Amino acid sequence: MAEKLRVGILFGGRSGEHEVSLLSAASVLKAIDREKYNVTLIGINKAGHWLTASDAEALLEPPAAPATKKLRAGDPQATAAAAVIEHGDATLLPPEPHPQSGTLISVQAKAAPVIDLDVVFPVLHGTFGEDGTIQGLLELADLAYVGSGVLGSSAGMDKDVMKRLFAAAGLPIVKHITLLRSEWKKNSKRCEARLEKALKYPLFVKPANLGSSVGISKVHNREELAPAIELAAGFDRKVVVEQGVGGRGRNPGKARELEVAVLGNDSPEASLVGEIVPSKEFYDYEAKYLSEGSEAIIPARITKAEAKTIREMAVAAFRACDCAGLARVDFLMEAGPRKPGGARRIFLNEINTLPGFTSISMYPKLWAASGVEYPELIDRLIQLALERHREKAGNSYSR
Repeated sequence: MAEKLRVGILFGGRSGEHEVSLLSAASVLKAIDREKYNVTLIGINKAGHWLTASDAEALLEPPAAPATKKLRAGDPQATAAAAVIEHGDATLLPPEPHPQSGTLISVQAKAAPVIDLDVVFPVLHGTFGEDGTIQGLLELADLAYVGSGVLGSSAGMDKDVMKRLFAAAGLPIVKHITLLRSEWKKNSKRCEARLEKALKYPLFVKPANLGSSVGISKVHNREELAPAIELAAGFDRKVVVEQGVGGRGRNPGKARELEVAVLGNDSPEASLVGEIVPSKEFYDYEAKYLSEGSEAIIPARITKAEAKTIREMAVAAFRACDCAGLARVDFLMEAGPRKPGGARRIFLNEINTLPGFTSISMYPKLWAASGVEYPELIDRLIQLALERHREKAGNSYSR
């Protein structure tokens, strides 16, 4: 009988999406095939401490689920010793906060007690998990891991850089301007004038580096602009301001929000196209995780030609950012009915390299509707991680 693969599920983290990560990790843990895999839980609490065994399990107990309008963090009060992760000859001690000198990374001797893994499944969303930082740590440890590498992860997190890559690939994006927090603080009036000259209301103001719609505002007029920029600038040094997408004519309406799941490495595949009808004015954090009423429609009610175009654009976006493993690609389509002989404009909004992974998240739901059920999806992602790691083994790093 073949030896089981040793899989580490890495979850939690210091980002504002900590609670979403707990939900995703609990779903993966429930669905993963224990006949194929030996599973180890590796949790990171909000203080940045790495936890294993019962301490990691405590992050998921009680079940991290929405109550009324607030999610439970599930962080244990006690801190535990850092986990040592090993693969082959590489052994790495993940970072532990140090009281005097900040966060340190150190290498542990081979004789130390270790968690021996074949592959890591990071179910970390947002900063310090989806932005290339944890991927760099795993690269140093020479560990196979699910998802994009350092470049794809960091490009997929930074909405400014992402849009530059999309534009270079000839993909349609909305009109936008990127502001630096330092520019805003130096002369906010000049920034406002620049935005109003180039863009038309309504606007969407976003931190360049964040996920799950945290810190995003829809701005209808000048009075709402400065507070929205202040909010976004609290999360990142770069703020992306986008012109809203509606329809044409006097009553443009709201843009339709479409999503595609992508799976693969060098030969990625796209799922069916889905549509989100948010319960609020747009699909913000509360509409995604806290309030009821948002509706997912799979497949989206669009034409075959529109679906084909969107799926092709999703794969092109995946390649433009040098992604691997998985991503969810989000689109905006003009509102209103399609006029005879005309076409509704479609804009590429963003790519998410570690999207929500609960059993009811759009990424697994899109693949389930496309014929790949949740447990099989986990299998394929693990195999893609191992495939990418084997392919990288062919690289030479010195003469």
